[in-house]
Amino acid sequence: MIIDCHTHISCPDSPGSPEEHLAASEAVGACIVLASSEGDNRQTNKALSEYVSANPKKMFGFAVVNPVEDDITIKCWSNIKDRMSLAGAVLYCCRDGFHPSHSKAMQFYETAAELELPLFFHNTMPFPPQGILDYARPFLIDEIARKFETLKIVIGSMGRPFLSQTLCMLAKHANVYADLTVSPEKVWETYNIVVSAYEAEVMDKLFFGSSNPAGQAQSCIEALLGFNKLMADTNLPTVPREKIREIVERDSLKLLGIDH
Repeated sequence: MIIDCHTHISCPDSPGSPEEHLAASEAVGACIVLASSEGDNRQTNKALSEYVSANPKKMFGFAVVNPVEDDITIKCWSNIKDRMSLAGAVLYCCRDGFHPSHSKAMQFYETAAELELPLFFHNTMPFPPQGILDYARPFLIDEIARKFETLKIVIGSMGRPFLSQTLCMLAKHANVYADLTVSPEKVWETYNIVVSAYEAEVMDKLFFGSSNPAGQAQSCIEALLGFNKLMADTNLPTVPREKIREIVERDSLKLLGIDH
C-alpha cells in the first residue's frame, strides 16, 4: 500500500477543500493530513478531526500546534489523540516565529514523547515574508532528537533549501525521517535530491509525500519510478530503481508508530 505522508486539505499557496483532497487521494492507500497554520489552531484541528474521523481507514490527521501560544498539557493532547483521533502534530516554526527548541516547545515534546505522538516539522518553501528563515534549519532539530530519542520526527519536504543539513540529521539520528516530496516539473532539483540521498546512504529514512494540493500523488509516483529516465541521455549517476520503489511503498505509518 502506498502511503502519502505529506498532504493538506488546504494551504496558503494552494487552497483546497475536503472533497478535493479526498478525490486527489484516490491514487494512494492512505494519507497523513497535516493541519494548516492558517487561522485559529483549535478550530483548524476540530475541522481536521471531523474530516479524518469520516475516513478513518484512509486519513490520519496531524494537529497543528504553536507551543509558545497553545495548550501543551498532557490532558489537552490526550484529548486530541484519543477523542479527536489525531495521530500526530505538525509544527510551523518558521511561519509561526518560534525556535524549534524554545523552552515551551521542549515542554511540548515531553508531552508528545509520553503520548507517543510523532512530529512533522513543516519548515519549507514557500516561506512567507514575515517568516524567520533561521528557524527552518534542520540542524535546529538536533537538540530535540538527542534529548527525546524515542520521539519520531519527520523533516518536511527534505528540509529544502537546507538539503545537506537534512541528510546529516537522517544519518545521525535513528528517530529522524524526511519526506521525499518532489516537484516533477523541477527535473534538476528532483535529480539532485534523490542522488544526494542515495550517496548519503539514507534512502531507508525517506517517506513518500506529494504535498497535495500543491502536488498530485500520481504524478509524483510516476516521476520517482521513472527517475533514471530523467537523465537517460547523459553519463550522470543513476539510482537503483528498487531503492526508489522502496520509498514509494514504505509503510511510513508503521515506522511512526501509528496503527492502521
